[in-house]
Amino acid sequence: MVLLAVLVRFAPRTVGVIGIAIMAVQQLFTPIGNALPSALGTSWRFLYPVAAPSPEWINILYVIVPWVGVMAAGYGFGALMQAESAERRRLCLRIGLGATALWIVAGGALVLTQSPGEHAPPAFFRLLNQGKYPPTQLFLLMTLGPAIALIPWAETARGRFVDALATFGRVPMFYYLLHIPLIHAAALVVNLLRDGATHAASYHTAPFVQVAPEQQWSLALLYLVFAICVALLYPACRWYAARRATRPAPWMRFI
Repeated sequence: MVLLAVLVRFAPRTVGVIGIAIMAVQQLFTPIGNALPSALGTSWRFLYPVAAPSPEWINILYVIVPWVGVMAAGYGFGALMQAESAERRRLCLRIGLGATALWIVAGGALVLTQSPGEHAPPAFFRLLNQGKYPPTQLFLLMTLGPAIALIPWAETARGRFVDALATFGRVPMFYYLLHIPLIHAAALVVNLLRDGATHAASYHTAPFVQVAPEQQWSLALLYLVFAICVALLYPACRWYAARRATRPAPWMRFI
């Protein structure tokens, strides 16, 4: 967000092009960082993964690149959302479906041409298994493409379910900050109820959790706990959204 504060001095189209370029050529940041001395290379890992050792005091997950590119591209995309309704919907469908198609074609080609290895999951799941830390180009196409394509539908959708989703959308940072401790607490509680032990040691390295096979949850239980956690957060998000809309404190602008 701090870096975006610098970029917004330029025209939205320029910012959008810069963002797309950062996402497209993100791997170029690795050889640049590898050419640096070890100490500087360790600091570079906050920008993009390199061969230098990680800092001992922190686990770096969300590097600056390409996420700053995603934010810049989103800022440029905001200008498109100001277009007339029919034109806006046409652009969203063209961009969203185009990005999704590119992910399917490029990702499918990689799946078909690379050796799956022993005990590999089916091809469809390998297509979905794109890198997130950092987010690869295919991961961004896979996630942003369908979301953009659904905007025309989201603009006209109505109903209680849509209203609930809109509530979460009004306070995304508030939801994000709450859901992390909640899902960790839920994991401990479910383990305790199911096995009589929390298995807390399994979560010491979260989000890279290693759970013994006999302690792993079924997919049905996982989705049930997910639904319960979302339902538990809804009243808090609804209250916070109303409070921020009617009696906002200055710090609420940032959460």
